Amino acid sequence: MQAEKEEEEASPEEYVALCDFTARGSEQLGFSTGDKLLVHAKPSADWWWAELQGVIGYAPASYLRQDAAEDEDEDPWQDDEYFGSYGTLRLHLEMLSDRSRTETYRQVIVSNSASLRNKVVMDLGCGTGIISLFCAQLAQPSVFEFMVESVLLARDRWLRDGGVMWPSSAALTLVPCQADSYYSEKMAFWERPYGLDFTPLQPLAQQEFFTKPKFSHLIDPKDCLSAPCDVICLNMYTVQVRDLEEMEGEFKFCVVKPGVFHGFTAWFTVQFESLEAGGATVELDTGPNSDPTHWKQTLFMLDKPIHVYGGDSIRGNIVLRRNPVWRRHMTVTLHWTINSSSDNCQVGTKSFPMWK
Repeated sequence: MQAEKEEEEASPEEYVALCDFTARGSEQLGFSTGDKLLVHAKPSADWWWAELQGVIGYAPASYLRQDAAEDEDEDPWQDDEYFGSYGTLRLHLEMLSDRSRTETYRQVIVSNSASLRNKVVMDLGCGTGIISLFCAQLAQPSVFEFMVESVLLARDRWLRDGGVMWPSSAALTLVPCQADSYYSEKMAFWERPYGLDFTPLQPLAQQEFFTKPKFSHLIDPKDCLSAPCDVICLNMYTVQVRDLEEMEGEFKFCVVKPGVFHGFTAWFTVQFESLEAGGATVELDTGPNSDPTHWKQTLFMLDKPIHVYGGDSIRGNIVLRRNPVWRRHMTVTLHWTINSSSDNCQVGTKSFPMWK
């Protein structure tokens, strides 16, 4: 029995790389799309111990699949993973309790009631139907459950000339930030807990906690190291499904105060144009200077904190790429250059597999 167990543990599984991955550090394994890797162990759900052409290291599990050709078998799993979360009250309670989000939609509908009356309204991603119920007081509801790609397909199929898209536009906003408490909780903790040196665990902690974004992050405005910047803007009337495959934006930040640059925080803003002549555009901002929403913000941590000073500049770009098979997953890659007043220049790049 022991021999059989050892033989089973020694038998690696072959996986195919779904997209490129650049290793950061000697413990990670880099690879290209289509490479065949041998997975020897799966110590966590996110990182596996794999081999490529005799080189061994940690590989992100979300980038690998045993048979990349079976696309049709993957879609049902994706649907179960995504829509299954809507089958409980927990998520709906969270969204209905988000008054900023729900009241914004209600305000948009009520303020445009005259133009909406007796119109057909399509509510995409209706959830509990609360927004559909707002519309039902004014129009004839027909509701659907889709996300961004489905919204665009529905727009191209059903939106009449002169029809209105809500939201009408959207923007992704980014800011360099401090995250002292999160860094201390996940990384600095290992320095001297109970008077003992656990620093050998810090590389593992970095891989476990900082290689994926931190969702539901609440950034304190005073932790923003500069003014925020809109890095990607979408016109919901003109953006095409193919544009979602890869979206890129540039940023340039001027540091306004000395601090520790731990990473970037991101959030989004959407605008709802008015149907009424001269009516004001309504905006929903999920950033730290607005009323909190259930989306909160998303934190992208650097591998190591960097000290910055007032007058320093942080410039670079962000690239969002959809996973070629797992279509609700994406990779967010950040490239940055820090130019300081002391003529020092630091360059960095980091990719984050992203799903929720």
